[in-house]
Amino acid sequence: MAGNDFEWCGDWYGFDYFSKSPAKNPLGPDTGQYRVLRGGSYTDNIRSPRVAYRSLNLAPTYRNTNIGFRCVADLP
Repeated sequence: MAGNDFEWCGDWYGFDYFSKSPAKNPLGPDTGQYRVLRGGSYTDNIRSPRVAYRSLNLAPTYRNTNIGFRCVADLP
């Protein structure tokens, strides 16, 4: 799925969060100014469109044609 659009995530972005977070299952900061974007977009350079790529969104209200989200369902 990487490379279609950036995936807009509900996590807050913390520039240095992962340098001091738990090694297993870090949840991200409790608050922040920016939201996390993952995966890269077709409009970016060659290193960005991969699942592990993380970036920040300008603000939760910012919109752009290369930012999207995924709908998921937990099936019984």
